[in-house]
Amino acid sequence: MALSESQIPPDAQHYLVCGTEDCEKNCQFYCNDCHQPMCEQCRDEHQKNKKTKNHEVVSYKQRKRPLPVVKCKIHPTKEIDLLCKECQIPLCSKCTGSKEHRGHLFTNLEIVFDEKVSIYNEEIANIRSYFDPTSQNLKKEIAGDVTEIKKIMAGIRTSIKDEAESVKKLVDAVTLDKMEQVNKIEQSLLQTLNGQNQEIDDYINSLNGLIKTYYGYLSPSNIEQLTVALKSENFIIRPIPETFKPVPPVFTAGQYSKEDVAKLLGRITVPNTKPENRKIKPMETASKQTKPTGKQRKHDREKSDKKQTLSLSSSVTKVREYTVPGFRYVFHISLGKSGRLWVSDWDGNLVQTDLQGNQLQKIQTSGVDEGYHTVTQDGGLIYTDRDNKVIYRITPDNTITEFIQTGDWAPLSIHSSHINGDILVGMKTDKEAKVTRYNKTRTEIQNIQRDNKGQGLYRKPRYITENINGDVCVSDWRKYAVVVVDKSGQHRFSYTGQGSEFYPYGICTDVLGHILVCDSETVHLLDQDGQFLSLLLTEQQGVKHPYSVCVDDENNLWMGQLTNTVTVYKYLQ
Repeated sequence: MALSESQIPPDAQHYLVCGTEDCEKNCQFYCNDCHQPMCEQCRDEHQKNKKTKNHEVVSYKQRKRPLPVVKCKIHPTKEIDLLCKECQIPLCSKCTGSKEHRGHLFTNLEIVFDEKVSIYNEEIANIRSYFDPTSQNLKKEIAGDVTEIKKIMAGIRTSIKDEAESVKKLVDAVTLDKMEQVNKIEQSLLQTLNGQNQEIDDYINSLNGLIKTYYGYLSPSNIEQLTVALKSENFIIRPIPETFKPVPPVFTAGQYSKEDVAKLLGRITVPNTKPENRKIKPMETASKQTKPTGKQRKHDREKSDKKQTLSLSSSVTKVREYTVPGFRYVFHISLGKSGRLWVSDWDGNLVQTDLQGNQLQKIQTSGVDEGYHTVTQDGGLIYTDRDNKVIYRITPDNTITEFIQTGDWAPLSIHSSHINGDILVGMKTDKEAKVTRYNKTRTEIQNIQRDNKGQGLYRKPRYITENINGDVCVSDWRKYAVVVVDKSGQHRFSYTGQGSEFYPYGICTDVLGHILVCDSETVHLLDQDGQFLSLLLTEQQGVKHPYSVCVDDENNLWMGQLTNTVTVYKYLQ
C-alpha cells in the first residue's frame, strides 16, 4: 500500500508506489502540476500526452508539496489558497474583495507553503546532520571528562592517604625517640633516689647498732667499760645524711594547629585558569549541504532534467587519463570534491591526488584489493582497517580519528550512501560474512547476512555500493557473483557473469540505476534489475585488467586497472 505524503519524512527511505491507477512500480518522479507520484514509465507517458506534456515533472525528492485542503471559515464553499501580504493571513479568493483586504497584494499560498516546507525540511536536516550529532559528540566528550575527573580525584585521594601514612610513620618514629628519652631520664632519677634510700638505710642500721651498744653498757657489770666508751668517737651519733629531692623533667606540649598538620599533608589547589571552551565544529559544511541557494536549486533542477534525458551512448569515448605516481596498479577509486581523488593499491598505499597527478596525502593502511575507502557527504574520507577491526575517518582538514569499531568482524569494503549518508560496510570473520549499515551517528541500524531460506548471502564482500533505489550491491569474489538486496535486506538477485567463471571486483552504479562491475578483464553493464546489457569496456578499448570503477557527478566513468593510470570515459549521452 502506498504511503500518504504526510506519512513520509523528507529524508526517509521507503518504497513509494506509483500514483497511476493499477501501477505498482516504485515511484521515482513527481508531477508538480498534478501532485502525483509516478514511476519512470508513467513519467514518459505523462510527458508524451498532449494535455500534460508541459507539466513540470521532477525527481520525487524535488517535488512541491501540495497545499492542504482547508475550507474558508467565512466562505465555507471556498478553499484557502491565497496569502495576504500586508496582513499575512491565509484566505480564499472571495475574501480578497472584502473591505479588510481591499487594495492589498496577494500571493499564491501553495508557493509560500512549498517554500516553508523546504525551509522546515532543511532545518530538520540541519538538526539531524549537525546539531543533534554535534550535541551527542559533546555528551560523549563530557562523559569522557567525567571519567577523567574521577580518575584524577581518585589519584589525589591516594596521594593524601600516602602523605598521611608518611606523616604517621614520622610521628611514630619521633614518639619512639621521645619515649626512650623519658625512660633514660626516669632511670637516672630513680638511680639517684635509690642511692639516697640506701644511704638512709645504712644510717638507720648504724643507729640501731649504737642503741644496742648503749644498752650493753648500761649493764651494772660493764660499768668500767662505760667510762672508756664515753671517751671513744665510735660511740658518737653521726649527723643524718643529707638527701635532695630530684628535679623531674617537664613536658611542654607542641605548638601546632590544624593548619600546620594540613601543610604536612600537602595542598589541594584549583588552578586559576579560565576553562577552555569545548570545540564545536562550525556549521558551514552542513549548511552548504542542507541549505542550497536559489542558484543551487536551479542547478539541481537542471541536473534532474538532464537525468531524465540521459541514455546509453552508442559508443564509449575516452575523455582523459591520469597517472598516479608511485603506483603499479589501482584497485579502488574514491572521488572527492574540488577535483581530488583517493586511490589505493595492493600494498596498502592510500593516496590523495589532484587532477594533475600531484600527491596531496599518503596513508599506509592494511587494505589490499578491496573497496576499503569512500568519500562521505561532507567531503571527508573513511577507510577500513581489517587487521585492527576499526574504521577510521579523515576529516577535510586531514585529521585521522577512530570512527567505528567493528568488534570481532574484519571490515573489508565500505560505501557512504549518497541518499542519506548511511555507512554500508562489508565484513567477515573466519566463518561468516555480512553487510552492516550504520547511520550518521555511527549507530549500527541493520545487519544483512542471510536470505529467506537462512542461507548466507556473502562469503567475502570485497566491494560495495548502493543504487538509486536503495539496493545494496556487493561484489563477492568468493561467491563468484554480484549479490543485490533491497534496502530492507531482502535478496533481489545475484549476477554471475556471462558463461565462464566470474570473479567480480570494483562495482558502482549511475544516475540511471545501471550497475557497473569489473571482472579483471572487462566491465559489465547491468540494468537496475540485474539484466545484462553489455560489456561496456573490453580489451578492444585498450583496457588492461580493470579492477575499480566509479561514476562522477558529470556521469563520467572513472576506471582503475592493473597499471598506474586512471582513465575517464563518457558512456551516457
